[in-house]
Amino acid sequence: MLVTNHVLTGALVGLAAPGPVSAFVGGVVSHFALDAVPHWGDRPLEEVMPIAVTDGLTGLAAITVVWRRTPSSHRVRVLAGMAGASVPDLDKPSRVFFGASPFPRAVDDFHARIQTRESSARMPQEILVGLGSALLVGLVQRRLGRSRR
Repeated sequence: MLVTNHVLTGALVGLAAPGPVSAFVGGVVSHFALDAVPHWGDRPLEEVMPIAVTDGLTGLAAITVVWRRTPSSHRVRVLAGMAGASVPDLDKPSRVFFGASPFPRAVDDFHARIQTRESSARMPQEILVGLGSALLVGLVQRRLGRSRR
């Protein structure tokens, strides 16, 4: 699953969570749940890198936009949800830049095991998940903004 989709799902978790700790934990759980669903992937690293860089920058932009649009009373838990949903994928850039994952082998093995249903033909699905998640985040934020008035 693209990290941008994890970020947006983490934002939804954060918007629904009662606090930052539950948002972070819920974000981590949402990451593994999304990775267990068939999604885009199963490509050689040299083919994935341009998409990964673009996706990483898009994910950072999403974090910024969601943060700025979220009412201040919800910002910490939304950021915690986005962080929790993103952190399991730190294994990938860590391997590229440092040659090793920051996680214990058991976590990496579990993460790899649940991602066995990747396909290079599922990019349209990834885009639809991202657009749907962004729309839902925007709708929830708008509703929260209205309820504060």
